[in-house]
Amino acid sequence: VQLQASGGGLVQPGGSLRLSCAASEGSRYAMSWFRQAPGREREFVAHITWSGHNRYHAHSVRGRFAISRDNAKSSVTLQMNSLKPDDTAIYYCAARDANGDTYDYTRPGSYDYWGQGTQVTVSS
Repeated sequence: VQLQASGGGLVQPGGSLRLSCAASEGSRYAMSWFRQAPGREREFVAHITWSGHNRYHAHSVRGRFAISRDNAKSSVTLQMNSLKPDDTAIYYCAARDANGDTYDYTRPGSYDYWGQGTQVTVSS
């Protein structure tokens, strides 16, 4: 499957952005967003299961970001509000087959597919 991320850009502190990730096929995938700032490791941001019933957000974004999905459109969205300069990074969407296996959703190595990334810059 191919993942296409979009929606990044430049925004002022306190502003909002909405990232989208479209999958090329509508198979059963659990999906996440990660981000990577210059000189830093890729870090987990948010995860949503195939059904959408379970959602998890990193502590640093909890209450500000929200992950959701539309399986009819094979897409996942990350709504980002109250953005801070520390949120500046390249944001990547990732997917793994929803095969019932146990996995650590915060680890990049748990995912089978990655999008190309979209730049988010928070600056005044």
